[in-house]
Parts: sequence; structure tokens; C-alpha cells
Amino acid sequence: MILSKKGLGIKPSPTLEIDTLAKKMKKQGIDVISFGAGEPDFDTPDYIKKAAIEAIQRDFTKYTAASGTLELKQVICNKLKKDNDLEYVPANIVVSNGAKHSLLNAFQAICNPGDEIILFSPYWVSYPEIIKLAGGIPVIVRMDAEDNFKINIKHVQEQITDKTKAILINSPNNPSGQVYERNDLEKIAKLAIEHDLFIISDEIYEKFLYEGYTHVSIASLNEKIKNNTILVNGVSKTYAMTGWRIGYTASNAAVAKIMSNIQSHETANPNSIAQKAAEAAIGGDQSLINEMIAQFVSRRNYIVEGIQSIPHLSCVVPNGAFYLMVDISQLIGKCIDGITIINADVFAKAMLEKVNVAVVPCTGFGVTGYIRLSYAIKLENIKIGLDRIEAFLKKVE
Repeated sequence: MILSKKGLGIKPSPTLEIDTLAKKMKKQGIDVISFGAGEPDFDTPDYIKKAAIEAIQRDFTKYTAASGTLELKQVICNKLKKDNDLEYVPANIVVSNGAKHSLLNAFQAICNPGDEIILFSPYWVSYPEIIKLAGGIPVIVRMDAEDNFKINIKHVQEQITDKTKAILINSPNNPSGQVYERNDLEKIAKLAIEHDLFIISDEIYEKFLYEGYTHVSIASLNEKIKNNTILVNGVSKTYAMTGWRIGYTASNAAVAKIMSNIQSHETANPNSIAQKAAEAAIGGDQSLINEMIAQFVSRRNYIVEGIQSIPHLSCVVPNGAFYLMVDISQLIGKCIDGITIINADVFAKAMLEKVNVAVVPCTGFGVTGYIRLSYAIKLENIKIGLDRIEAFLKKVE
């Protein structure tokens, strides 16, 4: 029996692997500090929970339209107009089972076998695998720490071929926390229009910005690039709703129709109850977001200062999202508490085994010599975790 070659080529998500292992250790009574998965530690707001409970009580528990309810689509259109200066109608919107599902729909809608998708390293771990699932070929353009992981447009141009179908962007970025400014986006948009390329714009962290940075959606630059863009967003991060699994896309109507057709066979509709919760979240009180940002700023400042004070470690200060990439290249080849650190994977495993701290090696993000820390955890846990990391590194030989 020959199994799927495509399926066999898909790697597991290292972020979920680390998070699962950390949770398993916690259930065993082990005191683990986890900097792993990107999941805000805040509770879903009560008004959102209430909307879901009311949906159940009203028996709103049946199938909806495959691409989402008209009411939720209209709320999303209102949000895109208010926040991003983008005019869409419900026919442009497809609601899915999380932004990850939205991304898969997007690539399945545009990819033919062998199409190349340009993405930037460091990238979110699932991007290459989702592209491969859709029959595409990921083409990596490396961004360097010396340039604060910002885009070098010349490097992008060098990778464009007659097989290039799209450019994937993610701002604020996971894992680097860097933000693409208008000037960066204008260069990408110009290139996409010149070569008639799609833009897949993952904007799931758009609300989490610091130091006066503002989010610019590339689709808002002009009508041409808007027509070429598939915007991806969702409620998971912004409203602390990771488990509710509601994401959405905004695109031209032709692409939206293809995605809707695909989804109708994949999953039918998104969860009906979660759609009502998302409708309340996006259309309701947004004050929670400012509270979250204030706490993330405090946590980010603390974790950056802490990492920069620990010998052998360094980092680039993130401007958005809630992740920190830590450079551990000075530790490669050294021995710590009897373990030779040959790469970031070994370092991450050693941290979990020796001091019960879970971090994610950035190998799966397309870079070597880095780990990723999420500061979407309580400040007191960040303090404990950094103390443990510092104590572990005091054993460097």
C-alpha cells in the first residue's frame, strides 16, 4: 500500500508539538513555563460568550451557508471599511474554520501544480506546508537580522519566474514581530502588478502594534492591487478566541466563489455558534484590544530587556504581534550541563528537559540559530522563565 507522497512530505507543526509536550508535562505535575504557542492568555470577553450562549438557546445550531452567514459577512465588511479603508460586499467574503483554513482555501483557489509562491524567511511554520498541500512550490526569500528582518525588494525580484503565482506577506510578522510599513508594501504591490501576481496578505496580528506603528493593508493602496489581493484575517488573536476557529478572507468575487465552492466540499460551513460569537466580537466593544496591547507592551519591554541582559543571547526588538526571536548562535557548539548544543532544536529540547522551559526552535520558521518566545503569557511567568533560562546558561562550558 503506497501512501500519499504529498501527505508524507508534510511536516508536523513544531509550535503545536512543543505546546502539546509542555501541556502533557503540566498534567504530570511538572512546573513548566511555556513560551510556545501563540495563544493570548486572556479569557474570551463575556459579551462574546453571551452571544454564543444565546445562539444555542435560539437553536442556531444548524448548517449555515457554506461561506458563512450574511450577517457575519456584513459585519466583516463594516470592519474592513472602518479599520482598513476597504470597500467590500458580502460576495467578497468567505468565512472559514480559522485563518489557517482561510489560507488553505486561498492557495487551493489560485494554485495549479508547480506554481511558485514567494514567501519571506522567517515565516510562520505552516506557510510552506499549506502551499505544498495546495500543489504549489514555496520559494523562500531570506530576510536578515541586520536589516531588522525587513524586505529587500531586489531579492524578491530575483526570485520571480514565469512560474511565480503569488507573494505571501504577513504583517505584523510571526515570528519576528516586524511590521511592513507603507513604503515596503508599495514596492511589493508595484512588483505584483507588473508581473500580474496575487498577494496573499495575512493580517491576523493587525491590532497588535507598538511605538506608534500603524497597520496598512496592502489591498488599500489602490484598486489594482486590491483586485490581486486575498486578505486573510480572523478573531483568534484579537479577541482571545483561538479555540472558536473563525477566520475569513476578502478578495475579488471570482476568487471568493472558488474558495466557497472548495469549502462547501471540505467542511461545509464554519461552526454556526462560533459565527454568532464572531459577529458579536467584530461588531461589538473593542476596548479589550487596548487592554491587551497595554499588557503586551509591558511584557515585551520586560522580555526584551531580560534577554539582552543574559550572556550569549540577543534579539531584535519586535514592533508588533507578541513574539520575540532570540539569537542563540553564540551557543552553537558549546556544552551546557552536559549537552552539546549543535542547533536550536537541541537547545530547545535541553531547555525543556533541564529547566522545564518550553521554547520553539526557529528551524521550522526557515532560520537557524534562533528560538522564538511568545510573550502572550502572564508577566510573572515570563520572569520565572527568564530566570530559569539565565540559570541554565550559567552552565555554559
